[in-house]
Amino acid sequence: MLQIKNFYISIGKKEILRGINLQIKKGEIHAIMGPNGAGKTTLAMGIMGSPGYNIKSQISNLKYQIDGEDMFNKLPEEKARKGLFVSFQQPVEITGVSVLSFLRTAYKALHPNEKIALSVFKEEVKKALKAVALSEDFMLRSLNEGFSGGEKKRAEIAQLLVLHPKFVILDEIDSGLDVDSLKIVAAVIRDAVKKYKIGILVITHYQRILHYLRPDYVHVLIDGKIKKSGGMSLVRVIEKDGYAAI
Repeated sequence: MLQIKNFYISIGKKEILRGINLQIKKGEIHAIMGPNGAGKTTLAMGIMGSPGYNIKSQISNLKYQIDGEDMFNKLPEEKARKGLFVSFQQPVEITGVSVLSFLRTAYKALHPNEKIALSVFKEEVKKALKAVALSEDFMLRSLNEGFSGGEKKRAEIAQLLVLHPKFVILDEIDSGLDVDSLKIVAAVIRDAVKKYKIGILVITHYQRILHYLRPDYVHVLIDGKIKKSGGMSLVRVIEKDGYAAI
């Protein structure tokens, strides 16, 4: 289980998140929606431990755990080794580092006790790229360099399939995706959840991906707080009346 309790995050002197509580079990899909500036991306960055996103340590009953292990003082790479994967709004471009090399290095770091031949690993990467409708040529291209917005997002999902995380945070994974790509990505995510029992947190502005993903829980984040939680019926309320209805 990925669990956070009484999560307060500030950037500089400005408090952005004010007491977030979430429990994401393996095999569950959660979605967070909210207007611009609500703190959705801050939540993703804070959970991963990005510099500048400061978690208030003096809050009583503060909890941040993965499978019962405290993550509060862990470095991002340590959280990744415990099974956390975060897909950011703007994936980083790395010139001169191929998708294959990046994934090979990442996989070895995350699974140091697993030995997998390069030829076998290449086939796994090819399968992952095919699943998200990217050609195997992407394997040898520099990571995200020259990729369209939609290609970057599909490549992030391919990375997920190769690296086998336990818990995944997808920050606006639907941004830049056309309708066909959106259906593909949603289907791959749902299949990965079912097959590998991954816990997913999808952060989005829009309802359309949620109609394909069919999340178990939907949370509405406004002014740094989760104002309401529910299911797909909550999405329909937002579609009809906007966030003013919450």
